[in-house]
Amino acid sequence: MYRKEVYVFQEGKPVKTVVRNYQKKDFQALIAIQRESFPPPFPSALWWNEEQLTNHVELYPQGALCVEINGEIVGSITGLLVDFNFNQPNHTWEEITDHGYIRNHNPKGKTLYIVDICVKPAHRKLDLGKLLMQSMYERVVHDDLVRLLGGGRMPGYHWHAKVLTLEQYVEKVVEGELRDPVISFLLRCGRTPVCLIPNYLEDEESLNYALLMEWKNPFENQ
Repeated sequence: MYRKEVYVFQEGKPVKTVVRNYQKKDFQALIAIQRESFPPPFPSALWWNEEQLTNHVELYPQGALCVEINGEIVGSITGLLVDFNFNQPNHTWEEITDHGYIRNHNPKGKTLYIVDICVKPAHRKLDLGKLLMQSMYERVVHDDLVRLLGGGRMPGYHWHAKVLTLEQYVEKVVEGELRDPVISFLLRCGRTPVCLIPNYLEDEESLNYALLMEWKNPFENQ
């Protein structure tokens, strides 16, 4: 199982932080974080339920991580293993994650696909999301996987949709001319764009699109 202790800085002061596998005793805290992290217009039906979380800890516990400060869980990240076909990249979140139930988890898969990442809004200035993502990179390296992959929402796009195409918006975010809350965060985490995915998720702010982004194992022959 996975556990690491590191320090993050809160108002200039170091605070001990723990990243570990989440367990059944953590379920209610994880569901509460989802409600707080993804308010409307994000679909409430996509918040975790206990059956989904049970599958996470039973089917792929290595991909079920949470972060806690002073004993309080303040964020989580979840993944599953898949075999991804880059010749046919289009997919929906529901298809590739089995609606978040991950019953399609492939223990022999070489791509770690991120199902979800969330951090309580009050703790988002502590770089906990980046810490969780880096912990998943460690899983990729430890298990000799090829890559980490996932679809990133583009919640800032709807403000520019009348004047920019999706491709133009992504280009400006990558070049630093615009900031997107999700894509800019993933870039800071070391993820790189692969392609745009239509009809990825019911998401008014992103016009239902996502940007597929990856992190390649630097120790794996590409």
